[in-house]
Amino acid sequence: MTFTPSDMQAKAINAIKDWFTNRTAVQQVFRVFGYAGTGKTTITRHAIAELGLETGASDGVHYAAFTGKAALVMTRKGTPASTIHSLIYRVSEATPAEIEKVKEEIADLKAKIASIGAAERLFAESQLRSLELRLSDIHKPRFVLNEQSMLREAKLLVLDEVSMVGDDMARDLLAFGKPILVLGDPGQLPPVRGEGAFTQCQPDVMLTEIHRQAGESAIIRLATLARESKSIPYGVHDEFVWKMRRLDVAPEQMLRGGQVICGRNATRLQLNLAMKRASGFEGVYPTGQGEKIICLKNRNDLGLVNGMFLDLTEVKDEDEISFTAVVTTEDGQKIGGTNGARERFRVYKGYFDDHVTPDPERERRDHWKKKTIIEAVWGWAITCHKAQGSQWENIIVYDDGLGRTAEDRARWLYTAITRAERGLVLLD
Repeated sequence: MTFTPSDMQAKAINAIKDWFTNRTAVQQVFRVFGYAGTGKTTITRHAIAELGLETGASDGVHYAAFTGKAALVMTRKGTPASTIHSLIYRVSEATPAEIEKVKEEIADLKAKIASIGAAERLFAESQLRSLELRLSDIHKPRFVLNEQSMLREAKLLVLDEVSMVGDDMARDLLAFGKPILVLGDPGQLPPVRGEGAFTQCQPDVMLTEIHRQAGESAIIRLATLARESKSIPYGVHDEFVWKMRRLDVAPEQMLRGGQVICGRNATRLQLNLAMKRASGFEGVYPTGQGEKIICLKNRNDLGLVNGMFLDLTEVKDEDEISFTAVVTTEDGQKIGGTNGARERFRVYKGYFDDHVTPDPERERRDHWKKKTIIEAVWGWAITCHKAQGSQWENIIVYDDGLGRTAEDRARWLYTAITRAERGLVLLD
């Protein structure tokens, strides 16, 4: 389809080209912001094409997003992308030997405290608290900058869905010294902690003009009402867009409405249990009979992405923390196996257990045990933060009142609504 930019879009394309050609030495980051339907991605693609930059080449332009699913969506739409984490970090973890050493130091101090004087005991108790705090976090992997990152040779980095990038990650990205073009939507949710580092400053380009085609969409109209904290009326907004009351829609009906998105984790657990039962699945773990499962952790070695839906078949219980299954991705690709073989993979039970018996210590207790197995859980309902960066043809937004302020509420609802491509049912 031929793209004819509006005056605002043409000015944006020229501004991007002027920055990259003339001003990256004095301005490392160029911000292109716009609300849903304004064409941020389209004008960026055209600007880069006119600059003659080659996508994916070691010395060309690289694309990245905060979440694995957002990067996957970009790649499916023709723009190969990676997560920011995989692009600029490598993992550094404490070894079992290092962990044992800290445990030994704690044990020695505990044995020593009972037999020392009051003054020395005060210091030893403080030291003990410090070591115990270190031990509580030592199992968590730490990310360090990757000196071998492809970004070192790139001419330009384009970041999409940039509202999720926090201060620490932004500082690490800037440390590579490369020009960064960021695409942001100031109406979307910020990171889980803090604010979006790149969206706190004023944009160099702010697109406010909705495309004519996008402006005809009821989804965009409702998203705009949500962003402006205006009331969304109940009833039919077009053939595929409705607002209804939660009590009027049963779990059985939700199963036919598309991906369910909610705000709170507690709501997610409740909805998944209800929809699982409505689907006829009563067990704690998958049976391999078509349950909806979502991947919770990237496994680059297997081609699995955090936020990707999985189909598990031939499920077999194995041990206290895992079952095994043949795993197929939402793209229909069976992972593993050669020459048609059906390879089985271990899947972690813990997140399924949390739906029935929540345990705040489970993550820490099972950390080392689950490092080499697939992490997944029920995916009939997911939180809006998990959905960010993804889109579905049809969605149900289950409005459970998340948001401490009117601005928080507006951002949450706007982000959730804009995950829909065609059909939307808003429940409150």
